[in-house]
Amino acid sequence: MAGKLSKVNLNDYKPLREVIFNTLREAIIAGELKPGERLMEVKLAEKMGVSRTPVREAIRKLELEGLVEMLPRKGAHVAELSAKDIMDVLEVRASLDGLATALAAERITDGEIKELEHIQSQFLAYANKDNLQGSIKKDVEFHELIYRASRNERLIQISSNLREQIQRFRVIYLKDYSNPKELIKEHQYILEAISTRDKTAAQEYAQKHINQQETAIIKAIKNMKVGGGV
Repeated sequence: MAGKLSKVNLNDYKPLREVIFNTLREAIIAGELKPGERLMEVKLAEKMGVSRTPVREAIRKLELEGLVEMLPRKGAHVAELSAKDIMDVLEVRASLDGLATALAAERITDGEIKELEHIQSQFLAYANKDNLQGSIKKDVEFHELIYRASRNERLIQISSNLREQIQRFRVIYLKDYSNPKELIKEHQYILEAISTRDKTAAQEYAQKHINQQETAIIKAIKNMKVGGGV
């Protein structure tokens, strides 16, 4: 369990329970702790070189975020991903991204367009090298810049409330189910629509981009269940 977890930095200025919470949350989002995996306080505490109390507190907080679920007589487990969970979150994200991209097409600066083009070229380079972490980083930067360019603080705030769940789906999609060439093409369509200030096309491409992810992930999860997986 948790093979990539290691001892936490006790010199971190944050409270220990926060350090452990962030460490476990990142491990779940990155897929190091997999859906359905049991979270045993003793083993996690030993792995991270801390007592059980801050681990217990971190697990409770992760439960409130929906990343951990408590099962009767089985204890804490990493929350499973159901097709319904993914559909709910990505339906919301498709609407939010569509709106953000349409607004960005109206409000983005020339400097931000150049920055978006640079991020796209970096995403292309990482994808061609099968560099997952680099691809994830640039995908995040691409979409976050579009939200900033929307100049709508409320929209940015609403989106940030879904950040952890969106990031979890992003990792799963880019790691296992995406076609790099298709992703690059989808990003390019979005970029070109924004660059030409085509609000309608920008919104359409952004929503299609998320809908493609939803379809791919749900199909994969259903196939895993049929095959006896998740």
